[in-house]
Amino acid sequence: MNKDLCIHSWPGSYYLDSEKRWVYGKLSLTPCQLAFTSDKEGLTLTSFKLSAITGIKKEASSFIFSSLTVLVGGNEKHWFSSLQPNRTVVFNVIEHFWQAQLLSSEGVEVEASPGHTSKGRQLINLASSSHQRLEDTAKVLHHQGEQFDCIMKGLDKIESDMDVANRLLTELESPPWWPFSSRLRKAQQETKNQPEYPASASKAFGKEGLILKVPVLYSQGLDPILKQGTLAVLCSGLEICDSNEQLVHKYRREEVDDVKVQSPYEIVVRQRFIGKPDISFTLQSARMTDVVSIVEIQYSKKVQFREDLLGLFKPEESPVSENLGMGGSIWNAAGFLDKVMHPVSASGGQMSQQVSEQTVSEAEAQELRQILRKLKSIALDTEAELERQDEVLDVIGSSTDQATSRVNMSHRRMRKLL
Repeated sequence: MNKDLCIHSWPGSYYLDSEKRWVYGKLSLTPCQLAFTSDKEGLTLTSFKLSAITGIKKEASSFIFSSLTVLVGGNEKHWFSSLQPNRTVVFNVIEHFWQAQLLSSEGVEVEASPGHTSKGRQLINLASSSHQRLEDTAKVLHHQGEQFDCIMKGLDKIESDMDVANRLLTELESPPWWPFSSRLRKAQQETKNQPEYPASASKAFGKEGLILKVPVLYSQGLDPILKQGTLAVLCSGLEICDSNEQLVHKYRREEVDDVKVQSPYEIVVRQRFIGKPDISFTLQSARMTDVVSIVEIQYSKKVQFREDLLGLFKPEESPVSENLGMGGSIWNAAGFLDKVMHPVSASGGQMSQQVSEQTVSEAEAQELRQILRKLKSIALDTEAELERQDEVLDVIGSSTDQATSRVNMSHRRMRKLL
C-alpha cells in the first residue's frame, strides 16, 4: 500500500512554538504519518510517524479552545486548533488509524528483517494476500454448506408432514361404515407426538454467519461527521453498529445495490429507492482492504473500483504481478520462486546484476513454502466441500421435485373431498 497516500486532510491552525504564534494551514493524515503544511509558504511545519505518537487528547484552556494535542515521544506536545468540520471528527479519525498502526505488526516485521529482498517481500505479500482471500472464500463456502444441510432437514420435515397428510386424506376418503375408522384417531395422536425440529433448523434461512468484524468510522448520507463504530460482514449482509454495539443499520444481501471503493481505506455502501432518498453509508477503516476482499466475492457485480485503485485490489492488474510475470496466479509465483532460487546463466556482464536483483533469501523461501502449503491444504478442503455440496444439491433437487409432486397430488385429493 502506498505510504504517501493521503487518507484525510483538514483545514486548521498549528501553534508554532518557536515563534509563539498560530499558523493556518492543512493537517494531513497518511497511513504512516501526520503532517501539517502552512497555507502561505506551503512548507511542512511538522510531521511525525503515527508509531511515534504516545497520546492524543482533546484539550482546552483559558487561551485555547477546542484544541487537539498530540504527544510525540513523551516530551513533544503539538497543538492543533480551528479544525474543520470539528475537533471530534478529526480526533476520531486520527485515533482510529493511530490505534490500527500500534496493533499492526507490519512495520515491526519489515524493520526486524532488513535482509529481506524486495522481490522476496513482494512474493510473500502476494502469497499472504492470496491466502487471506482463499480463507475468506472458504468461510463463505462453509456457511453455504450449513445452509444446504438445514434445507435438507426442512425437506425431511416436509416429507414427514406429507406422510401424515396422506394418512389423514386416506381416512377422509374412506366411507363412514369403514371398520378401520380408528386410524384417524391414531394419525392425530401421531401428529401430536411427532418431535419438533429445533428453532435453529426452522430458521435456516435466517442464520447469519459472521465472516469478519472490524472497527470503522461511519457517516450516513452527506453527513461529514464521522462516528466510531464497527462493521460486521455477514453471509446474509452487512451490519453497522455504533461504539456501544447498538445496531445503526443493517443491509440485507439483496438490499445492497452498489459498493463504491473510494480509497484503500474508504467505501460507500448504498441501497437505492424510487420516490425517497437512498440509504447510503460512508465507511472508513484501517482494515478496509480486508473488508473489500470479502465484499468483492459476495457482491462481485456491485463493487465499483476507481480506476487508480484497480492495481491495489486486483493482483492480476497490479504492478507487482506485471513485474514478476505471474498473471495473477499464486501457483505461477511458485514457479517464479524456483527460477529466482536457481537462476539460469545469462550472457554478458548483466548476469550478476540480474541474479542479485531476483535472488530470494532462504528465510523468504521457507516462509513462502509454508504459505503455499497452507494454500494447498485450503484448496483441497475447498474442493472436497464443493464435491459434497454438488451431491447435496442433486439430492435437494430430486427431493424438491418429489415433494412438489406429492403436494400437488394431495391438493387434487382435497379438492375432490370438497
